[in-house]
Amino acid sequence: MATPHSNQAHSTVAKKPFAFNSASHLLRIGTERASNLSELLEALRVCPDASIFQHMFQTLAEHHYIREGFSNDFAHWAFFSCNETGLAERLSGVDVREFTSIRALRERVIQVVEAHLANNPQSKDRKALETFYFCSAQTVVIPTPIIAQDLAEFAEGLRKVSLHSIHFHFINARLRTKLNSNDFSVWLQEELGLEVLADRIEEIDIYTSTMEGVRRSIIKLVERELANPSVSPQVRATA
Repeated sequence: MATPHSNQAHSTVAKKPFAFNSASHLLRIGTERASNLSELLEALRVCPDASIFQHMFQTLAEHHYIREGFSNDFAHWAFFSCNETGLAERLSGVDVREFTSIRALRERVIQVVEAHLANNPQSKDRKALETFYFCSAQTVVIPTPIIAQDLAEFAEGLRKVSLHSIHFHFINARLRTKLNSNDFSVWLQEELGLEVLADRIEEIDIYTSTMEGVRRSIIKLVERELANPSVSPQVRATA
């Protein structure tokens, strides 16, 4: 049963409302490219952070989440253009959810490629069927009129916004926060003190969910919190 204290967090009006934004992504081809695995390794060391994010994280949406081929561009290229099945599998096995910085993610990808080339030196300079072009996305933010000042309005906003908005706040936000979190979880924790709910949203599996699936999962968690409020740390401290 909900207590007066547990309901307090849900009736609280946030000092900073959540403003739902949408976004358009303009793909830019960088200066780095690779026609073999040796060149891929060198480019991985010097390409911008935005390229690592683009090819390891952002394109999850483009690949429709492991339902077609591999879960990141590097693995996809290693398999289809280089015929390196083992490398593709190991690259695909790099779980972006385990990393809290793009630097660490980059280092892990480099380690995978280095280990493969050390064990398969004949693959180093074999020409790929297609050149890999390192890209990054320039995000153009598009404000929407939808804002949320409390948890109920947040749930309603999630139902109304486009999938581009869900992607912007749940996926693209990770580049801005250096993979640490997403906009929804940050707002719920900082403005409403709902740390447990924020953590549960952060744990949604981006590999096995489409963007619509992500939306439904977030709404389900928020509706569950509204129906069965938990006592937030802030409320508990003042109780």
